[in-house]
This record gives sequence, structure tokens and C-alpha cells, in this order.
Amino acid sequence: MTEEVAEEAVEQAPLLKLRDPHPVVMDDDAGLARAAAAIKAGTGPVAIDAERASGYRYSNRAYLIQIAREGAGNWLIDPIAMTSMAPLIDALDGTEWVLHAATQDLPCLGELGLHPAALFDTELAGRLLGYPRVGLGTLTEEVLGWRMLKEHSAADWSTRPLPEAWLEYAALDVEVLVELRDAMHDELIAADKWTWAQQEFESLLSFQPAVRVEPWRRTSGAHSVRTRRGLAVVKALWEARDDIAQDRDCTPGRLIPDSAIIAAALAEPASRGQLLGTKGFHGRGAKTYIDIWMSAIDHALTQDEEELPERTPRASGPPQPRAWADRDETAARRLDTARAGITAMAEANNLPPENLLQPDAMRRLLWEPPTTRDPGDLLDDVVGRLQWSGARPWQIAMTASLLTDAILSADH
Repeated sequence: MTEEVAEEAVEQAPLLKLRDPHPVVMDDDAGLARAAAAIKAGTGPVAIDAERASGYRYSNRAYLIQIAREGAGNWLIDPIAMTSMAPLIDALDGTEWVLHAATQDLPCLGELGLHPAALFDTELAGRLLGYPRVGLGTLTEEVLGWRMLKEHSAADWSTRPLPEAWLEYAALDVEVLVELRDAMHDELIAADKWTWAQQEFESLLSFQPAVRVEPWRRTSGAHSVRTRRGLAVVKALWEARDDIAQDRDCTPGRLIPDSAIIAAALAEPASRGQLLGTKGFHGRGAKTYIDIWMSAIDHALTQDEEELPERTPRASGPPQPRAWADRDETAARRLDTARAGITAMAEANNLPPENLLQPDAMRRLLWEPPTTRDPGDLLDDVVGRLQWSGARPWQIAMTASLLTDAILSADH
């Protein structure tokens, strides 16, 4: 062992291990009842995590739920096997949840009828506190001094039975989550940011995933398709693939990758043989669903011109910032001034600029600002617009005057 490696080994944080014997997965209604009773009898916040099968399944459903609470221990629950989640819903009623990256888990937990009355998001707390990296493993090591292994984070959690090593990994995700919450709570108070955090956590209680408009346009490589007819092929193949993936509950890319869709759109094949012979058209489902792919392509190639998708979708908001100077020089000055102010204020408060104010909210306000230039009325209008955009009170208090000044100064 070299001297450098030896020194690194000495400085490495101790590996986090389970304090109690490895929890057994509760995979029937009787097991869920036992878990729920123990959790309900526990005290304090409840650490919760969920494992999905991203990259393997179409759905975003939870395939494993991990829960830990003081006095209750650490529990693993298989929601797929349950006829009803009612016992757990009752046990969690009125409790504070502790999650890491809550927006990832809240949707799949909500599908099971599990909704928090209050929550603490350790990832969001890390951002507000200015930690440069906010992954669970990094924060656990930085704040608590425990090292976590993350080797199974991309596993197929729909696998049954779940391997023993995966179960230990899953249980460790909630093993010290409440301790991490308590330590970060103290840090937020010491940094005078607890009110900010409370408002952020409150906003998460009504979180809903964004609905993508024309999601097929996010096909990787779509920018290389230059014709509307070619884009129609991209759209038709993407939608056909999505329908199959949803029916089979598998990730669309496991049927044919985005690159295969683009290859077909550029080639515009006229027969199954031409499609299968197209360079780049491949995938597990390339031959299996060849009739469906060809039908989609035929439909796109025979569509009336007026039905074809536009090359550039109609934007519902302001243009990209790089285009502002050409479109509206005054708006560009407003944006430059505001950006500089937001960046400086964020640095002074040790947090990322996007957590001080969402960039989209700032751009929408500055592209089409209120018409009044009376300083008092303008400030009132800016506050109202920020409230409408979903900005929290602490964000508005810190940025409304700055944005008002940016609007006024750009006009001169």
C-alpha cells in the first residue's frame, strides 16, 4: 500500500451499518399491519424513502417503501403485494415525514394514498445551507460523519425476490435520516434560514410533477431532423413506442432507443425491409414490433401538409436569454442587471441562485414587466407577479426590490 493510499484509508469516514438486525420485507397484509402498528407507536418524525424501477419500467410506482422511526425500528414494505395500504395511511396520519429529494418520491407515494401532513427535505435543506453537493451519501458523511455505499441506486427494484444486499442498501437509506434532519434543522436555525426552509417544505406539500407539452420533441437528436415530414415520423414512432411501453410496463428506450427513431426519420423508409436495413435502426423491439413501426411511419409519410408538426414549437414564455438582445435590448438590460443582483445576493447568503428565485419566474417577469413606472406601484406589481409565479414569501422579500430596480434602471 502506498503512503497516499494508506493516508486516504485512515481519513475515510466509517461505513454506516444497520443498528438492528436486517429487517424482513413485509409482503402481505398481516406484515403491513405489524409494521403499521409499530410505526404508529413510535415517536417523532418518520424517515421515508421509496425505490422505483427507473430505466426498467414505464410506471413510476414504488416497488419498495422504507420507513424508520424512533421506537419503531426500520421497516421494509412491498406495496405491490398489499390489498390495501390503509393501515400505513392511518399510522402516518399527522406525522412529519423526512425525505431526501422529496419531489422524486412524493408522486409514487401519493399513488398509494400516502400524503404527508408536514415534511422535511434533507436535499433541499442542503441547498439552502449552501452545501456544494447534496446527495444523501455526501450529506450523511459531511454532517454526521458516516459513509454510505450507493452501489444499488440504479437497480431494477421490480425484481422479486429482492436480493439480500439490495435490502440492506435500502434500509440504510432511512437508518440515520431523522438524525440528519435534526442536525440540519439546527444548522438552518443557526444560519437564520429556518423560516426559509419552513416555507419551502410547506410548498412541497402541494407538489405536482410538471406535465410536458409535446414530450416527443424531447427525443434525443430530434434537432438533426430538418423537415416537418421527418418530424412527423419522429412523433409517430415516439407515440407508438410509448403506447407499447405503457402496455408492457417497460422503459420506452428498451424497445428501440431514441437514435433508432431519428435514423428512421432521416431515412423515411417505404417498406419493412428498408426500415430493418436502415443503419442505426435497432433495439430489442425493432423486429418484434416491425409492423407497428412501419404503420406509424406510413401514417406520418401520408399525412396532409397542414397536419405536420411545426419545426419550432410555439413558445408559451419568453425567448431564450441569448436571443433577448436581438429581440428587445431594454429587456436584455433588465435581465443582465437582475441576474447580477440575484447572483450577488445568492453568494452573500450562501445558496444557489436558482433557490433564491426560480429563473423561469424571473425571465417571465422581466420579459413582460408591469407597465407602471411609479416605484411604489411597480414594486407592488412585482410582488403580485412573484406571488402568482409561486415564489415563497422569503424569496419575494429578498428579490422584489432588486427586480424593481432592474426594471427601472433598464429604461434609462
